[in-house]
Amino acid sequence: MGLVASSPLWAQNDDVMGPVNIHEFEEAAKRKMHRLAYDFIAGGVEDEYTLRANREAFGRVAILPRVMVDTTDVSTEIELLGLKLKSPIIIAPTGGKNLVLQNADEIVAQGALARDTLICSATGVNKLLQDGKPLKWWSNTTGHSNKSQAVNYAKRVEDSGGKGIVVTVDNAYQSNRDRNNRNRFDYGYMQSGVPKDAETRKPVNPARAAMWGPHTPNMTWDYIGWLKGATNIPIIAKGILHPEDAALAVKNGADAISVSNHGGRQLDGAMGSLDALPDVVDAVGGKVPVLMDGGIRRGGDVLKALACGARAVLVGRAPLWGLGAFGQPGVERVLQLLTDETRLAMALAGKRRVSEIDRTIVRRMTQWR
Repeated sequence: MGLVASSPLWAQNDDVMGPVNIHEFEEAAKRKMHRLAYDFIAGGVEDEYTLRANREAFGRVAILPRVMVDTTDVSTEIELLGLKLKSPIIIAPTGGKNLVLQNADEIVAQGALARDTLICSATGVNKLLQDGKPLKWWSNTTGHSNKSQAVNYAKRVEDSGGKGIVVTVDNAYQSNRDRNNRNRFDYGYMQSGVPKDAETRKPVNPARAAMWGPHTPNMTWDYIGWLKGATNIPIIAKGILHPEDAALAVKNGADAISVSNHGGRQLDGAMGSLDALPDVVDAVGGKVPVLMDGGIRRGGDVLKALACGARAVLVGRAPLWGLGAFGQPGVERVLQLLTDETRLAMALAGKRRVSEIDRTIVRRMTQWR
């Protein structure tokens, strides 16, 4: 149950061994990052009710461990949509990595490769794939306005070596994010990075909440069929909270569902992901795997999500805190920390394999902490 025997990049860096959990990596990253970049990543939408709900939901689920189980051999390995993974932890798609470091998408992908972790990203993977590296990669998209574009995209992903396509379904418009508006954040910085004189430049207009910044507002369930008709790789619908939408996703051919509220960054007041998870799992009825993202900071959080029915979890901010604090070594260290904590939580709960984890070891509490 200890660290792997190989010598990963982070093991050669004494500083990266300082933070002992994801919260401390966030603090380390905050000290090094530009304020506009930190607020962009850490922030949610409007009053940030949903951002807080994601974390608070874990505090309302208690673990009921089993004891007197031989946990000499505990494994976090899973199989998911044709892939063998060393842990149920996947790197979620996140925009604006260049706010942290230039070429950050490629740096995070390098970290994923080093830790043999599945990554979901629209960019930063091409060089690794062209060099023949065994990167486990899902692409992601917010959709396309017509079938021709969708078909061409799906074929490109499959031809490039993608093992799945994640369709973000809850991002029809750019949301109204108060932190960014207050900072007069220029969304061009997401590609260029934050310039040193950003806060002394002429302010750009803040975001407007009146249906501004459309992404793919005309996307319907037909989009899943367009992709399915163009490729043989799995299609994952990400951004589902309502059980009826989960059932519709399956009906329309989705190979997996990710329960998500976009990290609290789209519709404020939306339900916390962990709160929504059990009903979605029930609606799907085992027909396809259900994944989850939102608020995961500890291995115990991963265990709770798995117990509530998730096959795997996606983490977005955690790798970025590792990136912001220490670059690629930080990404690797964060992934290893979460995996080690998950393995330990499983052992202490009396579960040797991810497949053994179920709802019998959790209870939802009306009050907790």
